[in-house]
Amino acid sequence: MVLRNSRLREKTSQLFDSFNASISFDQELAEDDLLGSIAHCQMLIKSKLVSPSEGQKIIKGLKHLQKEFQQGKLKFSESLEDVHMNIEDLLHKKIGAVAGKLHTGRSRNDQVALDIRLYLRRQLVTTANNLLQLIETLATIATQAADQMIPGYTHLQRAQPVLLSHYLLAYAWKFNRDLERLLSSWERLNRCPLGAGALAGSGLAIDREYTARLLNFSSPTANSMDSVSDRDHLLEYLSAAAISFTHLSGLSEELILWASQEFSFVELPDEFCQTSSMMPQKKNPDLLELVRGKSGRINGNLIRLLTILKGLSQTYFKDLQEDKEPLFDSVKTWNQSLVLINQLLRKTKFNSTKISKEVYADYSNATDLADYLTTKGLSFRDAHQIVGQLVPLAIKQKKYLLDLPLAEYRKFSQKFTADLYAYIDPKNIIKRRKVMGSTGPLAVKEQQRQLSTLIKNQRKQLEKYSTLLGPKL
Repeated sequence: MVLRNSRLREKTSQLFDSFNASISFDQELAEDDLLGSIAHCQMLIKSKLVSPSEGQKIIKGLKHLQKEFQQGKLKFSESLEDVHMNIEDLLHKKIGAVAGKLHTGRSRNDQVALDIRLYLRRQLVTTANNLLQLIETLATIATQAADQMIPGYTHLQRAQPVLLSHYLLAYAWKFNRDLERLLSSWERLNRCPLGAGALAGSGLAIDREYTARLLNFSSPTANSMDSVSDRDHLLEYLSAAAISFTHLSGLSEELILWASQEFSFVELPDEFCQTSSMMPQKKNPDLLELVRGKSGRINGNLIRLLTILKGLSQTYFKDLQEDKEPLFDSVKTWNQSLVLINQLLRKTKFNSTKISKEVYADYSNATDLADYLTTKGLSFRDAHQIVGQLVPLAIKQKKYLLDLPLAEYRKFSQKFTADLYAYIDPKNIIKRRKVMGSTGPLAVKEQQRQLSTLIKNQRKQLEKYSTLLGPKL
C-alpha cells in the first residue's frame, strides 16, 4: 500500500493487517466521511489550494460515491485498513490521480475526529427524538389513568397510596433528565475539528471557519491538539446512555413485577413476550428482561472508553481506534430499546379493578393515621408509637386499619373518634397531597402542565438541531 511504501520497506504480516483493520466497523462513518470530504474540497477550492476544475472533479466523484453508498453498492476492503483509506482508494479508481489532492491540509486524525462529530450529531437527534416520544407516551398514559390509585412502595414493601399517573410521571421525569443531558451536550459537540491536522494545525492557508459554516457547525474547535485527542462528546453520550439505561432497567423491573401473577397489575402485549420451551403456560416478559440485561452492556461500553482514554497523553494514538465500537453499539442498543419500550407501553393494559382493590388491602394508610393524631394535638413521635402498636393488633385480628372497630382504637388513645375512617381512606389520603410535586390530583395536573411545556420547548430545540444535519453540499 502507498502509505506503507513511503516509509516502511517490509510488508506487515497478514495477521497484523487483520488485527489493525477497522473497516469492519468504521464503515458506519462512510456517509459522514464523504460529507466531510466534500466540504473540505470546497474549502480547498476557495483557498486556491486546488483548482476549480480539479476540485469539481473530486466533488463529482465524492457525490457519485455518496449515491453508491446510499444504494448499498460500495465495497470496502480490509486490506485498506479503515473507511478513510477505502474511500480515498475508491475515489482514485473513479477519477484518477487528482483524488490524491483531496487530502491536502488534513490528516486522518482530524478527519476521523470530524466524522465522529458528524455521526454523533445525527445520532444525538435520533436518540433525543426517541426519548421525547417515550416521555410523551408516559404522559399520555398518565392522563388516561385519571384518578386510578395504586400502592406505592419503598424497599419493595407497601408504603403509601399514590395515583398511577404520579407513578408513571416519575419515569417521565427521569427520561426527561436523560433528554436534557443529551440536548445540553449539543453545543460542545457542534464544533468542527477539521483543519487541526495531525496535531499542530496546517501550514497551508486553509479556512477552518468556512469549513465549519459549510457543515453547520457553530465554530471550529479552539486547539488543534485537543481537537484530535478529544473524545469528551463520546463520553457524554455514553454516560447519558448508561444513566438512561438505569431508568429503562428500573421501568422494566417494575413492569416485570407488575405482570407477575403475584401482582397482576398489568397485561403485557403478546408481541413482546415469549413462552417457555418446556412450560406451555408461560408468558415470559423477554423484551423487558433483555432491556434490563443490556444495561450491563451499556455500562460496560462507558467503562471501556473511559479505560482507553485514561492512559493516553496528547495527542492521537491508535488506541483511539477502539472508541467506535462501544459508541456504535450503545447508539444502536439505546435507540432500539427506547423504540421497543415505547411500543410495549402503548399496548400494555392496566388491571384497574385489581389495582384498586390492592390499595385497600394493606396498611399503607398507617402514616396518615399517625398524621390524624397530630391534628388532635399529639406529637408525631407519640402518634408514630401508637400506630406502631395498632398495626400488629390489626394484623393479628386479620383486619386492615379501615376495618378495625373504633373501640380498639380508643384503647390506645382517646383522641381517636369516628372521623378517623374518612381521614385514612386512600381516596382522601391522596386528595390531601397538595404540596408541589406530590401525588394529589391538583399537584399531578401541575406536573403534567410543566412537563407539557417542557416537551414543547424541547421539540422546538430538536427541530432546530435537525435543520443543521446533513447539509447539502
